Amino acid sequence: MNVPLDGRQGCARWWVLGIVSCAGAGYVPWAPGTAGALVGTAVAVLTEASLIWQWGLVLVTLALSVWLIPSAQRLLGRRDPQEIVIDECCGALVTLIGLPLTPAVIVTGFVAFRLLDIWKPGPLRRLEQLPGAWGVLADDLAAGLVAHLAAWWVALR
Repeated sequence: MNVPLDGRQGCARWWVLGIVSCAGAGYVPWAPGTAGALVGTAVAVLTEASLIWQWGLVLVTLALSVWLIPSAQRLLGRRDPQEIVIDECCGALVTLIGLPLTPAVIVTGFVAFRLLDIWKPGPLRRLEQLPGAWGVLADDLAAGLVAHLAAWWVALR
């Protein structure tokens, strides 16, 4: 299901791109994916107190991603435009969910997530071949899960 973009397209375009770019983080010229991951990390830190709230944010971000990414792809005319960073935001949330957010855990999680997202070892790269929004989102979710394990290991020490 896509956002209808006929008629009042300007308004729909504004809010679709505003959400998938994480309020403009995707338009940062020097590293939009990193900016999106920073947004996700900041949200995770601000919601540390409640695991239910953290899971709720992941699920809402995931639902918004699946719903809005296809419309953003059409608006921007590319399969995986750099302006779409809601996937990095969601991956960063997954990375830190349920962990004690000490500086070491936050830095480890963030760095591990970004390295995995940029490098995309074998199975993560194959996830990009999924259709539609899942092709944009799945590799970041998988990178978030692997980075979560690295951050969890640091949390145990």
